[in-house]
Amino acid sequence: MPRLELLRDHRTTIYRGRSRRMILNRYERMIAKRYLLPGKGEGFIFLVAGISLVAVMLGVAALIIVMSVMNGFRAELFDKIVGLNGHAVVQGYGGRLPDWQSVLKEAKATPGVTSATPMIEQPLLATFQGRVEAVLVRGMTVPDIRSNRTLKGKVLVGSLDNITANSGRIGIGSRLAENLGIQIGDSLTIINPAGRSTPFGTVPRQVSYQVAAIFEVGVYDYDKAFVVMPMEDAQTLLLLGDVVGMIEVQTVDADRVGQILEPLAGKVAGRAVVTDWRQMNASLFEALAVERVAMFVVLSIIVLVAVFNILSSLIMLVRAKTRDIAILRTMGASRGGLVKIFMTVGVTIGTLGIVAGLGLGFTFLFFRQSVVNAIQFLTGQNLWDPSIRFLTELPSKADPVEITVICVMALFFSFLATLYPAFKAANTDPVQVLRYE
Repeated sequence: MPRLELLRDHRTTIYRGRSRRMILNRYERMIAKRYLLPGKGEGFIFLVAGISLVAVMLGVAALIIVMSVMNGFRAELFDKIVGLNGHAVVQGYGGRLPDWQSVLKEAKATPGVTSATPMIEQPLLATFQGRVEAVLVRGMTVPDIRSNRTLKGKVLVGSLDNITANSGRIGIGSRLAENLGIQIGDSLTIINPAGRSTPFGTVPRQVSYQVAAIFEVGVYDYDKAFVVMPMEDAQTLLLLGDVVGMIEVQTVDADRVGQILEPLAGKVAGRAVVTDWRQMNASLFEALAVERVAMFVVLSIIVLVAVFNILSSLIMLVRAKTRDIAILRTMGASRGGLVKIFMTVGVTIGTLGIVAGLGLGFTFLFFRQSVVNAIQFLTGQNLWDPSIRFLTELPSKADPVEITVICVMALFFSFLATLYPAFKAANTDPVQVLRYE
């Protein structure tokens, strides 16, 4: 009797709720809740629904993890590369910029430019106790060395404050120090092939410098080759006199650097070339962009495949509940009500999978480096080789907009998966089902 009364109450509620077709009433919520839980002899349907939930969870988690890692990879590379090389460089022909004082004034006077610093950069050789390594010597002004945001706080041993003009002290990358076996206080000999001429040929210039600081930027290519020294020492080593190689420029907006420096490029035309960070690292960032899009498409397909499990479980549920649906139709249940019930079931499974995927994804991102280290320890394989990955650690940067798009996309796929089973249930003919009952 209570069930009959509830059915009668449902019949009246249907007519009262005609204006609220998109909102579940009390009876529809009860039916949807019962269909979400396993009934007698429905263990297999519940198993398929559970697999659907897990599949959506893994798909959403994979999307969040991969996209956050790709975003973090790009952000870390951008910060470190731009931090060392600036947003752009004004480079002289042949690696020399004789009239650098006037170019420096023009750069500083350009609207949108926040700073302009003279700099020397030259690939050379370095030797220590018989070991030889290719290095990239960078001459910078002493204030710039001490205030550089990429070098500042990245010093492992020693201090950048000990590096002064004409002091014979330098800073080197951690990988370079490791490869050479050099420590603080040791003397590193830098070889400049362009030495003095003799009757027997050119004698390479060799100058010894004391290592005052060892830093780790976090980019493998920089840490294995960088040698930082004062501008005056670099000019003496390279026999440049008062000439510099380039001027590093910082702007108010890295994404608009081409537009900002367009007037400067016109002024220095014929004397120097303006190259921004996108041109200097075009192949790297373009590869990252392509890989990012490809990963998003592939993992979205995985989420779509996972949602098909929801479709399968709902079809099985509709077939198992055919008699119940026919009874509900005879008691006055509308087709719209049945559509809403089965849509609610499917969307609920998808929503639970999305929430679980968010939790799993953020948990992995928080412990990402520990997970990588644990897998490396168990397998004995180097999963994150800095010489290949550029960065020393696995980066991550979660984008709220991107995560929202992923969740909305997964929810939309879940909604689409409910349409066919829901309308199949709504179109059930109670006369045909109950004819032989």
